This record gives sequence, C-alpha cells and structure tokens, in this order.
Amino acid sequence: MTILVTGATGAVGRHLVDVLVKRGEKVRAVSRTPQSAALPDGVEVVGPDVTPELVDGVDRVFVFPTGAQQVADLVTAAGESRFVVLSSLAAAGELPREVRSASYAHHRAIEQAVTSRTGEWTILRPGTFANNLLSWAWPIKAGMPVRAPYIKSAQPPIHEADIADAAATALLQDGHIGQFYPLTGPESLTRIEQVAAIGAGLGRHLDLVEISPDEFRADVARFIPEDIIVMLLEYWSETVTAPDPVRSGVPDLTGAPGRTLEQWARDHRADFGQAQPGR
Repeated sequence: MTILVTGATGAVGRHLVDVLVKRGEKVRAVSRTPQSAALPDGVEVVGPDVTPELVDGVDRVFVFPTGAQQVADLVTAAGESRFVVLSSLAAAGELPREVRSASYAHHRAIEQAVTSRTGEWTILRPGTFANNLLSWAWPIKAGMPVRAPYIKSAQPPIHEADIADAAATALLQDGHIGQFYPLTGPESLTRIEQVAAIGAGLGRHLDLVEISPDEFRADVARFIPEDIIVMLLEYWSETVTAPDPVRSGVPDLTGAPGRTLEQWARDHRADFGQAQPGR
C-alpha cells in the first residue's frame, strides 16, 4: 500500500508522514521544495506537479486543501482510493458566523471536490489551530506583553500532532468511510488562560494586554486580509458569551483525549525563542 500525503511539509503533513513511517507504511510525500523537505529516510518525496506519475500505485490519499480538486480528479481517474480530507470546523456551517466566513466557502469547495468524485472519503474538520497562536511568538521573544482583543473569549486550540494522529487512523483503519470528524483540543480556554498555558509550557510568566478590535485591525492589517480579520473578530466576539465547545473527534479516532495547550507550547519552545530541554 502506498499513501500519498499532500502538503507533506506543512504543520500537519510533517507529523502525519512521521506517524505513517513509524507504522511501517510506504509514503509518497508532496512538497513544493522536495530538495529541502527533510522528511524521514525511505519517504518518496515528489514535487507538486499533478501528473499521472504522482498517483501511480497510490491506494490512500491525505488531501491538503491546496490543489484538492486536481488531486481528486487524478486519483479517481486512476482507480478507487481512500481519501482523508483536511477541512475546517467552519465547513459544518453550524452557526451563522461560520456560513458568513471566508473559511466556510473555501473548505466546503475542498470537501465537494472529493465527495462528488468518490464515496471513499473521511472528512476531518479541525477547529482553531494552536499554531495560530504563533502570532504571539514575536512579542513573547521580545519580552513584551501579548496584545489581543476579546481576552475572555474561549476556544479549544488543537495541537497539529493530534490532527495528524486522527488522519493516520482514518487512513489506516476501517470503519471511518463517509464520516465527518470535528476535531478540537481537550480544553476550551479563554485567551487569558491560553497565554497562561503557553507561559507554563515555556516556564515563564507572560503578560497580556487587552486591545480593542480597531487596535487589532491596525496591528495586523498589513499581514492579514480584511475578510479574515472580520472572521476572526466575529469568532472571538461571539465566543465570549458562548465558548467554543470541545468536540469528540480526536478521542473518537485516536482513543486519546488530545494534547494540552501547555504541551503544545513545550513542543514549540524554539518558536518562542527558547531552546529545547537538554540542548
């Protein structure tokens, strides 16, 4: 069996490749820069060109959002394969803010690209990524306070390794075809608690300053498109009074509760300007 992993050098894809290799699977990994992919020995690393050679002999596919339609076309034309699709919790459209969001339309189209072509699919819908909190890395490195709006809003950030573990289960085990799995971290934490958890993981106290939505927009407008800013502010505003709940997808697939935000921070110490223990 050959498993094609698209987006293999991204945060989720890299973890997924590691998990599959450790389980003895044959992996073909797609990277925009194969020469510098730095993936485990034995992994077949290929470029991003969507050609018949890309899917030759492939039995199962992890679909990263970029290029999903082209990959689905090529794989289904070559024969029946099992797909695991990385989508977003927003694609469920459970709340009006989700249906209005840029993420909803984008990820629904990705899901449709696969589900319209085959019945052999599993959809993973993670909520807010813990990796989004790397936007706080610069002030933390500089010894400055974290600046954030709506600090009493609460979300359950998910470790990218938990998404990878869930994807590996869906790829390798039977019983998950045709299922949608909402994935979150194990705790819904206010942004105050998120800063504290990161501080605990780093072994230091971190300060947090609440700013207005307009101040946030001024801070990030050079880096984040306006539609994404609107989506984020609406999400944080509404989760002040209605915290984003913990979902069961990670334990349902992996049998484990998922990694805490404090664990995520320990795993990302280098990103916050601290050496890993023992180095």
